[in-house]
Amino acid sequence: MKPVTTIVAILLMVISIAHLLRLILQVDIIANGMNIPIWLSILGCIIPAGLAFMLWRENRK
Repeated sequence: MKPVTTIVAILLMVISIAHLLRLILQVDIIANGMNIPIWLSILGCIIPAGLAFMLWRENRK
């Protein structure tokens, strides 16, 4: 795996884990006075994890 590809895959997994922790710990996030719904972290967990997995799988060939 190329170094940049590895860094991007790790970064995507860190983002996914952060969203998973938000789901587990039920952390409220307020941005510009708006409460960000927790259900958005479901997408924030699944999408980056899927991208990281596809990137890792593609570069193992």
